Amino acid sequence: MVKNNVNDEDSRFEGIHGVHKVKIGDIVIMAILVVLCLTCIMPFIHLLAKSLSSNTAVLSKKVYFWPQGFNFKAYRSIFLDGQMTHAMLYSVELTVIFTILGMIVCTCAAYPLSKRRLKGRGIISIFLMVTMYFNAGLIPTYLLMKDLHLLNSMWVLILPLIFSPYNMLIMKSFLQSSIPDSLEESAFLDGATNFQILFRIVLPLSKPILATLSLFYAVGRWNSYADAKYYITKKALQPIQYILSNLVKSSADASASLNEAAQVTSTPEVYQAAAVMFATIPIMCIYPFVQKYFVKGVMVGAVKG
Repeated sequence: MVKNNVNDEDSRFEGIHGVHKVKIGDIVIMAILVVLCLTCIMPFIHLLAKSLSSNTAVLSKKVYFWPQGFNFKAYRSIFLDGQMTHAMLYSVELTVIFTILGMIVCTCAAYPLSKRRLKGRGIISIFLMVTMYFNAGLIPTYLLMKDLHLLNSMWVLILPLIFSPYNMLIMKSFLQSSIPDSLEESAFLDGATNFQILFRIVLPLSKPILATLSLFYAVGRWNSYADAKYYITKKALQPIQYILSNLVKSSADASASLNEAAQVTSTPEVYQAAAVMFATIPIMCIYPFVQKYFVKGVMVGAVKG
């Protein structure tokens, strides 16, 4: 009896000690996550505070994480600037078209290459993956776009980047590891075609990877501006990031690109902060919807053994 009591007390002590270990570990992990989150959020909060502050407070370097001289003059200047609003709407249209076409191309490449019955899929995969490491260079690419008469058009910002070997490899690996062959074999026995299997079985079970890659495509296109500098000279075809990069790079010349209302109501530095927020908030609004869709896709795509 005494030995049993001693063993029981030892086991209770070990259990309590183990609980304390888990709690301490959770606290450390939470602390690390909070620090990482702050490093990402604090610059965003600083820009938001600057965009809502007065010109005098920003120029005197008094604004850190709370607005000084709270006002919306910079945002009013942005909405009065027709170039900024047009660039925003154009960027949204460009991103939506690019994401849809990119996912179609990625799916059409990844699905066949994930099947063992496809002859020569190894060689095809190698040829596709080579483009991820090597390219023709900027000047040959520019000459190609010129010969194809794609310069100063929306398609020059879509077609060259529409195929991503990296995204294709991710989707191919997902299809091979998450979609059992028995499902497709059963569908074939029931008389389903390859397209019916793709649209009725594979894609509904692939919602998590579709949501993730769609986010990759959308964010990548939204944040890109270098290709617009190479191929676009018309102001009507310049995306929002192209205009924003010009504002951020040349603070002294930023006022020259603003309309008269913007010049009167805000300084270039305040206008830059408001422009960054104006260009960042739309793409950030996508994350909650994609996250919800991602979780739903995981539940729908779960395969019970």
